[in-house]
Amino acid sequence: MSIVVTGATGHLGRHVVTQLLEKVPAEQITAVVRDEAKAADLAARGVTVAVADYNSPETFDGLFAAGDKVLLISGNEFDKGRPQQHKVVIDAAAAAGVALLAYTSAPGGLTASLVDDHRATEELLLASGLPHTLLRNGWYHENYTENLAPVLEHGAVVAAAGDGRVSSASRADYAAAAVAVLTGEGHENRTYELGGDTAWSFAEYAAEIARQSGREIAYNPVSGETLQSILTGTGMPEVLAALFAGVDASIAGGELVVDTGDLSRLAGRPTTPISEAVADALK
Repeated sequence: MSIVVTGATGHLGRHVVTQLLEKVPAEQITAVVRDEAKAADLAARGVTVAVADYNSPETFDGLFAAGDKVLLISGNEFDKGRPQQHKVVIDAAAAAGVALLAYTSAPGGLTASLVDDHRATEELLLASGLPHTLLRNGWYHENYTENLAPVLEHGAVVAAAGDGRVSSASRADYAAAAVAVLTGEGHENRTYELGGDTAWSFAEYAAEIARQSGREIAYNPVSGETLQSILTGTGMPEVLAALFAGVDASIAGGELVVDTGDLSRLAGRPTTPISEAVADALK
């Protein structure tokens, strides 16, 4: 039996594999990647590296075996039909008779168009009959803290989220939950709504950056249309800008407050506070 992680060299996938190495022998882990060179460090640690691409179904032929546990990390190619990409993995896993397929989805209360691909994938997974776990990941701290340069340059956090709050957590937190499912028992056919322990507002986020950086940072709430214009002005494709503006509208409506406690329970520890993510980003 192997634990197989797709997208293993992505931001989340690397955290998952690294944490798996703390729990199970390297030879029990298979990292599925598109670019083998990017996984050289994982191979050097004894992890099996398999090259496969969501856009090439044949590359998944024979990749899985009966009894495997698989983590399907959602793709990031928004323009290539992600549900169909994910179906490639689901079909291959079903044909092999894997013991569990866990999928990184989105919060159940989120209505932004960003979730459409996730809901379609969930339907495909349920229809497959596979033992499954839905890891409905909330927002990542890093979605914000990895983009602090313009905040510091302009002295402002800009968002179209009004006074809405976000139960974000670090990628490492979400990875810990996935590892708990992949290495534990009793997670079959379960859905976990995952979010950070403490929700924060953008005004509080701006104040935290100001406190740690020693600069004046304000929260500048804007309309969704203005946010889209700002994002496309930075070179972001219109489809992505619309997705992010839609998420902000959902935040304004309270849809990214996830207070189930599932994430900290699975991780076995409190989630990382946003203040810690800001500190790491400012280093």
